[in-house]
Amino acid sequence: MQVDIFEAMYTLRAMRRLKPDPVDEKLIWKVLNAAIRAPSGGNRQPWKFIVVTDEAKKGKIGEWYLDGWTNSYGKARDAFLADPAGARMYGSADHLAHHIREVPVLIFACVDNGGVAAVSGAGANIFPAVQNLMLAARALGLGTTLTTLHRTHDAEVKELLGIPDRYDALAMIPMGWPVGKFGTGPRRPIEEVTYWDSWKSTKHQEE
Repeated sequence: MQVDIFEAMYTLRAMRRLKPDPVDEKLIWKVLNAAIRAPSGGNRQPWKFIVVTDEAKKGKIGEWYLDGWTNSYGKARDAFLADPAGARMYGSADHLAHHIREVPVLIFACVDNGGVAAVSGAGANIFPAVQNLMLAARALGLGTTLTTLHRTHDAEVKELLGIPDRYDALAMIPMGWPVGKFGTGPRRPIEEVTYWDSWKSTKHQEE
């Protein structure tokens, strides 16, 4: 059963424990159709999406992802585990790193860099589309998370998937049926992060 947009936004969270069960191709097309409704500068729509379901390719990506995870976060394991909240987050991320090849769908969000690798501001033209994709997946009951660790092996990933030099794969979104449940994650009160007319000028919500 699909949920409305506010429930999708409030209960969207990183779902890193995903079942290996296949995802119907019609649902993949549906979330991608939601992705391309996002705004982009000048409505240029400088994006391309690569859907990876091939087991061999997922296997190679999984190797590189795990290597990136180990090199980036492996040394900080003890620090994460010392804090209960950090331990939960680390545990789920570590699970994904070791099982990403089993995720049924990997979606790479690529953006035209205009011929300049990692051009500044390129994310502004792709991350709204990524958010649309993730919200649509949540509305359909599919779990996702946004990760960039594949970029630790950027050249290898681009070669494997045939991504032209003109495009950067800024995000990878693993997608599948979640093991856990959706729910509202902890957030700081809106009054603590919102100012009116000038920095530090606060205002409380009306009842």
